[in-house]
Amino acid sequence: MSVAIVDYGMGNLHSVSKAVERLGYESLVTGDAEHILAADSVILPGVGAFGDAMEQLRASGLDIVVQQAAAAGQPVLGICLGMQLLFSSGEEYGTHTGLDMLPGSAVRFAPRDGYKVPHMGWNKLIFQQPDSPLLKGLVEGHVYFVHSYHVLVERESNLLAVTEYGHPVTAIVGQDNVFGMQFHPEKSGELGMQLLSNFLKLKRESAKAAL
Repeated sequence: MSVAIVDYGMGNLHSVSKAVERLGYESLVTGDAEHILAADSVILPGVGAFGDAMEQLRASGLDIVVQQAAAAGQPVLGICLGMQLLFSSGEEYGTHTGLDMLPGSAVRFAPRDGYKVPHMGWNKLIFQQPDSPLLKGLVEGHVYFVHSYHVLVERESNLLAVTEYGHPVTAIVGQDNVFGMQFHPEKSGELGMQLLSNFLKLKRESAKAAL
């Protein structure tokens, strides 16, 4: 099985690649459309600002490639900023259009006494849909977050897990074969690796339900 990690110039490419390989899968860090579309699974990592990331994706044409991969039934996983990019828009330094594969928006944490921004550290996942193939067989535990923006989902059905940081915060999302994790599974110990393993075990669909 091959896993394409999308290289658009912004992301934790090395650490994600090593995590995939530790799980026994072939990892390919690439910005080549043919390689991405031929892979069994696709991971979209991301570190940095929403608008800059979308600009990079569009400049390389990889925005269309990621959308095509999802439409072809390939399991797609966005990590951290990569999860936010899956949504309709982001409000970091202005409003920017995202990949619009899931309805919702990434917004900055509102100031709250006792809660620093960025949200950084280990927080417990609270499963909303434990029967999801991404969560099946797992037990709620702590994972590692680093982010100043969080996603407001429009469809509760897309919300697989939350964490608490002054209020419920979107932690894992999913729709059909498209998934996202706001935290870094590759830096989240055993639970993070179990989540990544569950994603990589998903089978490519022959046809994609409408996004």
